[in-house]
Amino acid sequence: MKLITLISGGIDSPVAAHLMLKKGCEMTAIHLKNSTDKRQLEKIKKILKTLEKLHNTKISLYSIDHAQTLEKITKKCDTKLTCILCRRFMYRIAEEIAKKEKADAILTGESLGQVASQTLDNLYAEHSSTRTRVLRPLIGFDKSEIINISKDIGTYETSILPDTSCPFTPKYPETHAKKKDIESAEKKLDIDTIIKKVTKKAKSIDIS
Repeated sequence: MKLITLISGGIDSPVAAHLMLKKGCEMTAIHLKNSTDKRQLEKIKKILKTLEKLHNTKISLYSIDHAQTLEKITKKCDTKLTCILCRRFMYRIAEEIAKKEKADAILTGESLGQVASQTLDNLYAEHSSTRTRVLRPLIGFDKSEIINISKDIGTYETSILPDTSCPFTPKYPETHAKKKDIESAEKKLDIDTIIKKVTKKAKSIDIS
């Protein structure tokens, strides 16, 4: 099975990738950058190299500029919906890369209820933006369990290195998204054009 993995510089997504690599999955990672800070990409490259070595495999990486999309979202839509709309665009972008790579599913490091964007209502709202299968192997894990695995596999020390936090996160994010609010917000955005532009500019990154 081939997966498109949404990878961040945090603790969770590398652990999710590890669990699926254990099952023999092939993997292409995509990093949606929200700033010009290069530290996050360097962290991701180091994490992926750790996973490659651990599982004796090769992982491809795409870097995609997500800041421009987030700027459009925050300019035209209710800011409390930013995180949900952000994730919906992430899924759509991942879906396009999945088509290109002939992948079977999208993999994320989401864990139910861990942060505001990961309530049951919000996960449903985010996933409904794509028809591609989504795998969430950490969905029932506690944070402490995820941290322990990250320490065991050698990604924890890299994941906790400092980098720039997302500058677009609202002070009061929506925790229970409603379909009508999402639909109303997205009518203000030219979704197809945005997705086409950002995926066309996706950069293949050498992590060696």
